[in-house]
Amino acid sequence: MLQVQAEAFDPGAVLNEFTESAGGAGAVVSFTGIVRDAGGGLEYMEIEHYPGMTEKAIGAMIEEATRRWDLTACRVVHRHGRLVPGEVIMMVATAARHRVAAFEAAEYLMDYLKSRAPFWKKEVGADGARWVESRQEDEAALERW
Repeated sequence: MLQVQAEAFDPGAVLNEFTESAGGAGAVVSFTGIVRDAGGGLEYMEIEHYPGMTEKAIGAMIEEATRRWDLTACRVVHRHGRLVPGEVIMMVATAARHRVAAFEAAEYLMDYLKSRAPFWKKEVGADGARWVESRQEDEAALERW
C-alpha cells in the first residue's frame, strides 16, 4: 500500500494498523524518517512531486520488494509540501514470514526511496534556499541491491 500526501500522520497508528493486517507475518519492520536540521538554520523543507509519476515509481519499488523478499505486506507513506524540522516525512513498513526478509526489504525500499523516488527537496533557511542534491553515499547504497 502506498500513500503520498501533504497531511501529517501518526506513525504509531499506521504501524499498529499495518501489523494487525499483516496476515501470516512472523516479522514486521518499520522505519520512520524525520526532517532533520543537520547544519542548523533550517526553517523548513519544501518537497515537490508530480502526482501519478511519483506513485507509479514508488509502486514499482514496492512490487519489486514484495516479489524479491516474498513479503506478506508492505506500506510506504511519504509526505510532500512544507515540512519543518522534527516533523515525520515518511515511513516504510514491511512484513514477512522471517525477520531477515523484512529487514532487507525495508532497507531496499529506503535506499531506493532516498535516491530514486521522484521527489524534489528544497531546504529553506535564514541564508536562503537550496535544492538538495543526491549524495554519493546514497547512490553507493544502491549497488548492494
